[in-house]
Amino acid sequence: MRKALFAAVVATAGLTTSMAAALTVGVSWSNFQEERWRTDEAAIVAALEAAGAEYVSADAQSSSAKQLSDIEALIAQGVDALIVLAQDAQAIGPAVQAAADEGIPVVAYDRLIEDPRAFYLTFDNVEVGRMQARAVLEAAPTGRYVMIKGSPTDPNADFLRGGQQEVLQAAIDAGDIEIVGEAYTDAWLPANAQRNMEQILTAQDNGVDAVVASNDGTAGGAVAALTAQGMQGIPVSGQDGDHAALNRIALGTQTVSVWKDARELGRAAAEIAVALAGGPAMADVEGAQEWPSPAGTVMTSRFLAPVPVTAENLSVVVDAGWISQEALCQGVTDGPAPCN
Repeated sequence: MRKALFAAVVATAGLTTSMAAALTVGVSWSNFQEERWRTDEAAIVAALEAAGAEYVSADAQSSSAKQLSDIEALIAQGVDALIVLAQDAQAIGPAVQAAADEGIPVVAYDRLIEDPRAFYLTFDNVEVGRMQARAVLEAAPTGRYVMIKGSPTDPNADFLRGGQQEVLQAAIDAGDIEIVGEAYTDAWLPANAQRNMEQILTAQDNGVDAVVASNDGTAGGAVAALTAQGMQGIPVSGQDGDHAALNRIALGTQTVSVWKDARELGRAAAEIAVALAGGPAMADVEGAQEWPSPAGTVMTSRFLAPVPVTAENLSVVVDAGWISQEALCQGVTDGPAPCN
């Protein structure tokens, strides 16, 4: 009702060009522990400002309960659309219902919310997993592998793992590689990834030849555990294009970071939120497509394309203005271009 009245007033007054100026978009972040979320936020804010819309946000600090109360507070503030980075895909359900009750559109940001009323915006995470595994398999076509997965409450962790398995399965079947350890990383925390890696190294008496880690934070934890055992330099994957991870690639302690340009994702989220607040159906959003989730829920979605970054193409992130050459090459004395 509120949305319909708002649209009617705008149409009657002939104010369509200034419609976005009346909009407020609320963003519920699961946390700010990952470097990349600050980049996403800056992109969202810039895109909303360009549209004349207002940005308000809340940080759930890795608490699914706090996220629910955060979203209730954002709704109470009168936001016209919500962008939600879900801490727990299952626990977020009541928040989506509350938004739907108020006619507020929801953009499920980078993490699946299993509800057809949410517009799902992300990168192709199964392909990210494939890219990670391909790069590690190329670097270590034989040997003992460890799989450091993401958070068990984040569906992306299993999407990534599925893509990784697709690539590794033939080598496993041939007996070329063996998975000797596998663990989820609670809340994607690097410290938890490091602890998991340490435990696996102890159990395997350091008999590990490669690590498929599911993001740059978990890769950092794995590399820290490997370095403590003098094993730095074995193939390790990641994703997000974190500056520390890109520097590790230049240093030779990480093999690949699948770069998901958070500036592109944040900009798209803001544009979609503003569009949906204006009243069109989710299917009418530019680039929208139907996508069946693993549970069978037909979601309206948009998927952006990721880029694997290795020592062979490190210059791409500098050329794109993602990282400075100085930050990329810190501590590198004889590395790959552009650090040579």
